[in-house]
Amino acid sequence: MPLSADTRADFAHRTALALLDIHAVEVAGARPFILSSGVASPVYINVRKVISFPALREKLTGFATEVIDAEIGRDRIDAIAGAETAGIPFAAWIAAETGLPMQYVRKRAQGFGPEAHIEGVWQPGQRVLLVEDLTTDGASKLRFCEALRAAGLVVSDVFMVFQYDIFPETSAAMERSDIRLHALATWKDILHVAQVHDRFTPEERATIAAFLRDPLAWSAAHGGARGLDF
Repeated sequence: MPLSADTRADFAHRTALALLDIHAVEVAGARPFILSSGVASPVYINVRKVISFPALREKLTGFATEVIDAEIGRDRIDAIAGAETAGIPFAAWIAAETGLPMQYVRKRAQGFGPEAHIEGVWQPGQRVLLVEDLTTDGASKLRFCEALRAAGLVVSDVFMVFQYDIFPETSAAMERSDIRLHALATWKDILHVAQVHDRFTPEERATIAAFLRDPLAWSAAHGGARGLDF
């Protein structure tokens, strides 16, 4: 059954507030963060902190399961695949909650052949949901999906707790690869909740807003990447 817009918005609000509450949203000092994509950023989202908060991880797993059931359909998923490294605990919790088998997919192959990227038991043709903690530009998600497909698995959806959702290039790249992204919260939600709860200073809000308006221009001006590499 589809989730109502109000329920989806509530999940996003509560997820964003939780990330702020556990200080998973970190604002840079004098020097910006350099993300895995090479993009310079004044902020960093450390979703991995969730693993240390049992009540929060249980809540987010519940949200995740409802979103997965509504937007993908549990009957269309044969197994959950965690992306090394940060996606593995989230995949394990979702697999436990849904009763589905689990694998994990490596960043780098260990051994030879398509199966060198994957740990666990699987069969060619299995429909797999890739699970991650977050995505910035989505390039690493495409690589994980390519590894799963090379092993004969079927993957068309990726679930994560947080998506930056600020790069138009991401949507185009996902569409070309027939991949759909699903996230509990995005930067839009963080900004809204932070304003309501007065979580950033005016200077921090201004800097973050400037970055989000044109992240690649901000990155280039602060020593980071000028473009994305898919």
